[in-house]
Amino acid sequence: MSPSNTVDVRDALITDVDDILLMIGELADYEKLRHQVKGSRDDLARHLFGADPFARALIAAVDGQTVGFALYFFNYSTFLCKPGLYLEDLYVRPVWRRHGVGARLLAMLAQRAVSRDCGRMEWAVLDWNQPAIEFYRRLGALPQDEWTTYRLTGEALTRLASG
Repeated sequence: MSPSNTVDVRDALITDVDDILLMIGELADYEKLRHQVKGSRDDLARHLFGADPFARALIAAVDGQTVGFALYFFNYSTFLCKPGLYLEDLYVRPVWRRHGVGARLLAMLAQRAVSRDCGRMEWAVLDWNQPAIEFYRRLGALPQDEWTTYRLTGEALTRLASG
């Protein structure tokens, strides 16, 4: 990226769904989790742009070329009695890493969090992803080692739901 190239960050549009889905696959490849990608274009479009969206996304572009995305949603902290912003995925295409794209996406998310009176912004990172961990620490983010994430999926989720 040359000094004349600027990173533009904007809200994702429904026309970005194919690019977002492609980058989700690239992220899954990087995280060695491609086998877990099960969603479809229609699912993503409905959940981001349907009548009752569950999440939102930002697109980073340079000279009109999509180079990254951030997918996020708002949650709520009962201890703070304030909303929070949860970053589900942050992805920058490899050739654009270390050019400020990730920092621009996170800055825009921080602006959204502050403007919505969020008490915090959170995300998870794989423990082996040292480049990401170092990047987040440089921004001032701190790991929350005292918490363990639990997850229910598939049959276990269905079994619990059925009582």
